[in-house]
Amino acid sequence: MVPTPEEALELLERYNQDPFHLTHGRIVGEVLRWYAADMGHADEADLWQTVGTLHDLDFERWPEEHCVREEQLMREAGIDELVIRACCSHGWGLTGTPYEPESDLEKVLFAADELTGLIGAAVLMRPSKSVDDLTVKSLKKKFKDKKFAAGCSRDVIEQGADRLGWELATLMEKTIEAMRQSPSAPHGDEANGHEAGATATSTAPAQSVASSATQA
Repeated sequence: MVPTPEEALELLERYNQDPFHLTHGRIVGEVLRWYAADMGHADEADLWQTVGTLHDLDFERWPEEHCVREEQLMREAGIDELVIRACCSHGWGLTGTPYEPESDLEKVLFAADELTGLIGAAVLMRPSKSVDDLTVKSLKKKFKDKKFAAGCSRDVIEQGADRLGWELATLMEKTIEAMRQSPSAPHGDEANGHEAGATATSTAPAQSVASSATQA
């Protein structure tokens, strides 16, 4: 069974209550939906969004078992192997998952997940509190500052760009645009601190990324 994006969000909410993590799941799902169209997979947009929504299914309750426990949870829910593999693959080299990113979907998730966290943290520091006026130049400055949003792994982001065969600037440009199209991303119209700090799974809980961003 391949959950619809709506069913994926319901499943995410079953194991996650923190708005911080729920918002991150929505953002990554919406970002992957944009990427599906951008990369010629528009007919799989629902699948890509579902994977993005579910990729951190286990992180709030079982961070030490990340990408391992969620495989178990998804199998128990009867979810298709394609979804399980894609979700777990973003933890390749960082968790106990045996799945290396291979498909376009998996490579984009691996690359963009951490980057959405860095972008969100950078947005927190902008007067507008909006991704809509964030530039690649500004994001590169934050990327080079290793103390800023230290929980967002620069190594993972660079590896992700390499797996896609893209320059880092291309990955940044595309992911910024994807977040501009994401209804759940920060657009400056409300207090989005928890959204801006939302991060991927590799090195630190999302809250620590937000904290490091505000201290930078």
